[in-house]
Amino acid sequence: MAFSTAIALGCALLGVGPALAQAGVSPALVSVNGDPGLSFEVDKIVTTLEIPPTPDVVLVIDTTGSMGPAINDVKSNLVQVIAAVGGDSQFGVVSYRDLRDADGFTVHQDLTSNDADVQSAVNSLAAGGGRGPTADWINALYEVSTGAVTFRGGSSRIVVLVGDQPSFDPSGGHALGGAIDALRAEEVRVIAVNIDRLDADGQATDVTADTGGVIVGSAADAVTDAIISGLQNIHVTVKPAVSCDDGLSIDFEPPQSTVSSGADATFLETVTVADGAVGALSCSTDFLLNGAPGGSSFVQTVNVTVSRLGCDVCDPGPGRNLCHATTSCAPTPFGTMCLTRPGYKADGAADDDARVQWRLEWPVPGHEHRVAVAPGTSADTLCDEENKGPDVCKEVKIANCATAELGVAPEDDDAQKVQGDEEL
Repeated sequence: MAFSTAIALGCALLGVGPALAQAGVSPALVSVNGDPGLSFEVDKIVTTLEIPPTPDVVLVIDTTGSMGPAINDVKSNLVQVIAAVGGDSQFGVVSYRDLRDADGFTVHQDLTSNDADVQSAVNSLAAGGGRGPTADWINALYEVSTGAVTFRGGSSRIVVLVGDQPSFDPSGGHALGGAIDALRAEEVRVIAVNIDRLDADGQATDVTADTGGVIVGSAADAVTDAIISGLQNIHVTVKPAVSCDDGLSIDFEPPQSTVSSGADATFLETVTVADGAVGALSCSTDFLLNGAPGGSSFVQTVNVTVSRLGCDVCDPGPGRNLCHATTSCAPTPFGTMCLTRPGYKADGAADDDARVQWRLEWPVPGHEHRVAVAPGTSADTLCDEENKGPDVCKEVKIANCATAELGVAPEDDDAQKVQGDEEL
């Protein structure tokens, strides 16, 4: 049932967090009163961050002779890229040329949160060299994803490839498919800034599509704008990680959703209370972004207070015994209850309606057939004929009653008394 329908059917909604105008999950809090066996649905919206959480960003820049204007743009405007990413970010700087050049692949700065070191590394880049219309960026991607830089555990790993020509393939002994496999193994997404001919052979399209990245066209003097645009449009996979108390479970459809960063991922959440559950239960769900926690705004809590069905007790004292004349207020291991005569159950009640009637998990065998009813309930209906012997009244649901002060099981059914001390 939909969440609103669940309310109409008696599932009281106590509190729902307000809709979020910023990144995070909505509703973040759902609190419900319900019965064992309850199941309800919630429409869940996760608004993703424009920049994935805990970003490790490696700038992989072509430094062949034609790249001077693009490199100068990055030098002048790197601070804008760092500011746009913000948060708990790290940057690294790598350059590539033709591997036949002495500096065909160079790590100028490993990943660091020191902005000055990153700026210094970018400032050290100089255009020159190159031996034709092709360079070795496939090798650069392979090297970056196999240990040339140090990614943090749990980070959002992003490579920004900036270049104006396609790559040799193979490059440094690595084919494009092998580089893509290495990137995917480390969950690295590639943003390709295509200046002129970077994607002339479709290589950049393949690597971005296969890693969940994006390709962005750019003029040589607008590279930083293209980098920021790419970072804000990278694919983000949202996956719920659920932790629940026993007796409560949550399922999501779909199990995960991939959207562009900053967009909404939608889920249908189904919350289910186990038949035997009782008390206050809770589930916490952390909506991971590309496998990384997005922070407290991406955590939702579902609280369900489960009513204890059945288990209503009676008071055998004079003037306080409210059991119907067809039942007796008798001791059980779960307190004194209105017990029916052997072989009888409540009048006009469903067998599984534990608000009205129930059987008990007796610690001593021999009383499993006994049916208890809510005070005031008449019980003059014979149990189903097909259940005989030790299975008599088996059709009545067993209630999950917490042990009360230990009562004494009736030793003699004929000795049970009803209201007014009239014998059964």
